[in-house]
Amino acid sequence: MNKTAVLAIAAMLISGLPSVAQTNLPAMTVVSVGDGDTLRARNQQGQAVTIRLACIDAPELKQQPWGQQSAARLKQLLPAGQSIKVRQVDRDKYKRVVAEVYVGDRSINLNMVQEGQAVVYRQYLKGCASTKDQFLKAEATAKQQNLGFWNQTKPVMPWIFRQGKGTTTQPVVSQPQQQQQCDPSYPDFCLSPNSPDLDCKDIPYRRFRVNQPDPHKFDRDKDGIGCER
Repeated sequence: MNKTAVLAIAAMLISGLPSVAQTNLPAMTVVSVGDGDTLRARNQQGQAVTIRLACIDAPELKQQPWGQQSAARLKQLLPAGQSIKVRQVDRDKYKRVVAEVYVGDRSINLNMVQEGQAVVYRQYLKGCASTKDQFLKAEATAKQQNLGFWNQTKPVMPWIFRQGKGTTTQPVVSQPQQQQQCDPSYPDFCLSPNSPDLDCKDIPYRRFRVNQPDPHKFDRDKDGIGCER
């Protein structure tokens, strides 16, 4: 590696930008934005492609007003006709291209998390393995500053909302209670610290965040995600 390349990589690391080289990624043109983590783009062969932003999850449109705000911000970042670079990670069950999208050297996925318009999708963060610390740090800062989605008392994670059949309030397992009475091991929903011992089959939630000490042992493999199956 020559000196120029070394300096370029060092500059990207210092600036906090993802250190993935953008020069060899396929180029596409934005056609439209569906919501805060989905868009349509046209590749160089003229084919329309649906892209799901990798490693993040934006609030659903029915999560008012957060979903609409997230979608509006993505439309600002990716207006129709915008040229983008696409780092494909996977294809999901809906045949969408799961990818990190760049404008120049800027990761739009990371940008959405930095502004609190999306959260880190920890279950799929392996798709951004080389930059996962940047995503986690960006989310922590946005949460601390109450930006966007984090400007609410008890935010419902998008994946929890989808499982909750469209509720707009934080789902609870026990009777409604004050925030300080919720077990901090399970920040995505409110579970009383005095609950009897529970198994995954006893609760309606899957793939939620777990902090230690995890008294109900929902996170058997200790990867930070509870009741994955």
